[in-house]
Amino acid sequence: MTDEAELAAAYTRARPRLVRIAYAVTGSHAEAEDVVSDCWLRLVTADADTPVKDVEAWGTVVVARRALDTLRSARLRRETYVGPWLPEPWVDSPLPADPAELVTLDDRVSFALMVMLETLSPPERTAWVLHDLFDMEFTEVARVVGRTPAAVRQLAARARKRVAAGTPRLEVDRGTHEAVVAAFRCASIGGDLPTLMTMLDPDVRLTSDGGGQVRAARRPVHGAGRVARMLVGMARFLRAERQPAAVMVNGAPGLAVLEGDECDFVISLTLDGDRISRVDIIRAPDKLAPLRDTS
Repeated sequence: MTDEAELAAAYTRARPRLVRIAYAVTGSHAEAEDVVSDCWLRLVTADADTPVKDVEAWGTVVVARRALDTLRSARLRRETYVGPWLPEPWVDSPLPADPAELVTLDDRVSFALMVMLETLSPPERTAWVLHDLFDMEFTEVARVVGRTPAAVRQLAARARKRVAAGTPRLEVDRGTHEAVVAAFRCASIGGDLPTLMTMLDPDVRLTSDGGGQVRAARRPVHGAGRVARMLVGMARFLRAERQPAAVMVNGAPGLAVLEGDECDFVISLTLDGDRISRVDIIRAPDKLAPLRDTS
């Protein structure tokens, strides 16, 4: 492939998958975009030397390697992070001017899954993401991780057990999830503590990530009573023009508080059956910056 226009067209077709891979590995939409942009420059250089016949296959390996390097560096930075660290949410935004630039995320990469993946080592996470989510053969995964196929098979198996143990047992259909999110919004804003408590799992966990830059709980909050009271208290401070709006967070219904071009916070609700088992509130400005850019 020697024509740069053809190369660019092939990369544009592969880009949505590459961004999803980079996001699942790094936990950051912004970093995923950077990784994929860097990969394009590497592709141009590589193709000039030896024509790249399969752009998607080439890009998958290079993006995954670069994402793994980024994840390892990020883990060092997170050791000094103020308060709980949550992944950057993937929130649906208005369509861009060029539909080819639109990258969507399906609900397999739920926010709860992204939180769970943070408990894995970078090699475990990368092996599981590439094989279990994106159907890569272990021989290809081995090229990315730098281990033998047998070794990455073991990494993925360990990760698979931990993911299964740490994510909701019961799947929830889209309609049920939307209904629960709507009822959660009404009960929180209306200060309806009894109703809110019936919606929460007794062992519900609320995590708030302010990145040390804005007000947020420094430790996770556990238990239906404590979480419900905290949510009702937060809702009292919302002005009429800053009510939570329905959005899609990592492919599932969620909420965001928007005011003009600003996004104050995003709420992801994880359901286990018909009860809310996790409430994740992302307020860290750096993690919401992409929403400001596209709103």
